[in-house]
Amino acid sequence: MKNTVSIACIMAAVFGVAAPAAAFEPDRPVEFVVTAGPGGGTDIFARTIQAIIGKYELMKAPVVVTNKGSAGGAEGFVYTATNKGDAYKLAFGTNNAYLLPVRAKVPYKAEDLTPVAALASDEFVLWVNGKASYNTAADFAAKAKEGGLKIGGSQSKDVDQILTSMINETTGSTINYIPFKSGGEAAVQLAGEHLDANVNNPSENLGQWQAGMVKPLCVFKSVKLSNETKVAGDKAWSDIPTCKDSGIAIDNYSMPRTVWLPAGVDQDVVKFYADLMRKVSETPEWAKYLADTSQSPAYIAGDDFKAAIEMDGAAVGEVLKREGWLAN
Repeated sequence: MKNTVSIACIMAAVFGVAAPAAAFEPDRPVEFVVTAGPGGGTDIFARTIQAIIGKYELMKAPVVVTNKGSAGGAEGFVYTATNKGDAYKLAFGTNNAYLLPVRAKVPYKAEDLTPVAALASDEFVLWVNGKASYNTAADFAAKAKEGGLKIGGSQSKDVDQILTSMINETTGSTINYIPFKSGGEAAVQLAGEHLDANVNNPSENLGQWQAGMVKPLCVFKSVKLSNETKVAGDKAWSDIPTCKDSGIAIDNYSMPRTVWLPAGVDQDVVKFYADLMRKVSETPEWAKYLADTSQSPAYIAGDDFKAAIEMDGAAVGEVLKREGWLAN
């Protein structure tokens, strides 16, 4: 067999025929670049994947996680983008990878990154104070039209404020948006009756829901959440109605958990990491991660991922343009 391979290689060289290239596989440490600080959702996302890869020995090379979360995650994306063609750096983020260059002046473009895969979807829920008189999205929309309501969220011109703008546009309201440093702060403010609502992810308001301090009115998803485990008294995530069916006609709004390579990498590199992420998404540990964080399974790669990016970017771009939030 060895002689046969050698002769084939010699003949290929003599006649100018390229020998088949070996498929890519990392042979030195791979850096997972977390575009957020330690302990946050993106950090847990990346480190969960690191642990699963190690447990099941899904690749031979070790993984090193570094946090570069300054400027809303731009630090990590810039770092990754400036290492063009580097097959050993993967950035972990959300849709901020391709939305940051649209709404802020950052030293990279979406084209400077290569999409690898999305593995999960963080959902958004309309939460109100537990003492609020309204119990449906329709009731909330009617109250919002009267004016004076305040929604709190994480950061300005980011996913929470974009969704608030969509709610205003859909319901004909003028809800005021109050930015905080995190969804956790918005949860505390709502529980303390300093806000009328927030649009936190499920896990960000779970503790307050279990304590009866807040209640969910609807989820911005085309179908109900699938988790039927009772998490707040006799209520499960699956008991929350969709917003489009209960009074606010927004069909779907979510935040993908995404993985990126720098631009300029070979296609076999992209395929290796996309396949790696698919294997991670098929493990029981990943299923537990999704359940623990109340996220939805959403593995996509290749053309499907590119199409999702284009669709999300177009929808959010309309909001940014309407609000005057586009970067000049």
